[in-house]
Amino acid sequence: MRFDVGTGGQARAVEVAADGDAWRVTIDGRVWRASMVRAGERWSLLLADPAAGQPAAARSYDVAFEPASRGAWQVHVNGRVVPAGVRTSAQRLRGHGAAGVQDGRVLAPMPGRVVKVLVAPGDVVEARQGVVVVEAMKMENELRAPRGGTVREVRVPEGTSVEAETVLVIID
Repeated sequence: MRFDVGTGGQARAVEVAADGDAWRVTIDGRVWRASMVRAGERWSLLLADPAAGQPAAARSYDVAFEPASRGAWQVHVNGRVVPAGVRTSAQRLRGHGAAGVQDGRVLAPMPGRVVKVLVAPGDVVEARQGVVVVEAMKMENELRAPRGGTVREVRVPEGTSVEAETVLVIID
């Protein structure tokens, strides 16, 4: 199954397929082998890079998923919150869910307050360049450009409170 996952202002293409007793997870073209075991409300995730060729290259994570508003999720990884928007291939075809790299929108991953706008209309930005900083749950999150281009619009001034999935910046 294919998903578009947006986190930290970045969109990622994620494909998940059964692979024997584990899962093959492809993230932006890079393949990982994953094993997951449910432990109550949490999951224990073992993630290995097959290219590394060593069992010692595997990493273990404690993961929990918490639904937020309008398709957004809060993913807890080893006790740290990682806000994420998830869109399935069916939602993508219908045009619903998290923004992707193609449309150039930078969305608020969760409710928060804009503390710093790092770009202005007309600025040329590179892919993954910081464009706005949003404070949520007492943490500052620098949201990055999903692709290179020119800033068409900055929709929020500093100090503005925003909801999850609010469009903050548009890049052409």
